[in-house]
Amino acid sequence: MLRLFLNPSSTAYLRGMAEEFNESTNAIRLELNRFEEAGMLVSKNEGNKKVYQANQEHPLFKDIHSIVLKYLGIDRIIETVIKRTGNLEKVYITGDYAIGKETDILDLLFIGEINKNYLTNLIGKVEGMIGKKVRYLTYSSEEWSRIANKENASVKNLLLWENKTEI
Repeated sequence: MLRLFLNPSSTAYLRGMAEEFNESTNAIRLELNRFEEAGMLVSKNEGNKKVYQANQEHPLFKDIHSIVLKYLGIDRIIETVIKRTGNLEKVYITGDYAIGKETDILDLLFIGEINKNYLTNLIGKVEGMIGKKVRYLTYSSEEWSRIANKENASVKNLLLWENKTEI
């Protein structure tokens, strides 16, 4: 679920998921078939691979996506940061979770003018609530613009939240 519902634009294929999760292809196939039969996943053939993706049109998609964010604790972090840390513009998830892999470390990237002392205290509290280590970076808009233009294309950053009034 994390692999496909955290980042709904991501796709995966059977063998790739079996390798990622160190599971048998049969176990992965069974789960993918169940989700596809329920309409929660859609698939298409690309060459000799069947590629799966979350069905964003499914009536429960938004709820499942929200549950995944809550499971990770990201919803609490973003909500509190938005309310109290300054002028937050964007929040990205990076690292393993950005590609849908389960891990004990949550990597976040905050863009905007942020009260870093408050954020540090908040992260400490959230780590206890969600049972995961949270690593984070903060950048001003200007810093992020310079870095994003130079960033290696292989680095995955998944946009989680964006202040639409800033755009």
